[in-house]
Amino acid sequence: MLDRSFDEFVEGHIAALDRYAYALTGDKHAADDLVQETLVRVAGAWRRIRRGGNPTGYVTTVMFRTYVSIWRSRRRAPQILELFDDPVSSVDSYAPVEARLTLRRALRTLPRLQQAVIVGTYLRDHDDTEIAAMIGRSQATVRSLRYRALKALGAALGMDASGDPAGAWPARTTTKEVNDGESGVFVA
Repeated sequence: MLDRSFDEFVEGHIAALDRYAYALTGDKHAADDLVQETLVRVAGAWRRIRRGGNPTGYVTTVMFRTYVSIWRSRRRAPQILELFDDPVSSVDSYAPVEARLTLRRALRTLPRLQQAVIVGTYLRDHDDTEIAAMIGRSQATVRSLRYRALKALGAALGMDASGDPAGAWPARTTTKEVNDGESGVFVA
């Protein structure tokens, strides 16, 4: 039988766990399954985890590892097909929503490890050491995965290496070409 501290932990952290799971999976139902699987794994070791001093960190690590595990990648879920394309809104108030949807679609094109590294880096603010420990790879691999993921996201979003829309700058621009004295722009 679990003690009351596990129930209190879940009640206090369920919203954050749901957000983290949704960021990893991109699907509400898959996120619910991930949270449930994580809590089942954590419940069995709760006394040891609670005595360890950092249950929140332990639970997020378990969730991260569960997400990237081979078992979950082998599990086949039915694919949801989009029946129609949402028209691009010309109203400015919908621009953030469109940007978020576009980014989410682009993020879902990445391999699972690259998605996990991007989410761990930019949503959870984990450093390379923490991410490397979570996925069982070296820090150099984490940096490589992040670089490839950002490059693929940039290509999917039509951005060049500098983050500008593709075609905004010449392919190779030198400082002298950009800072010609007339524009007042200086790029180092």
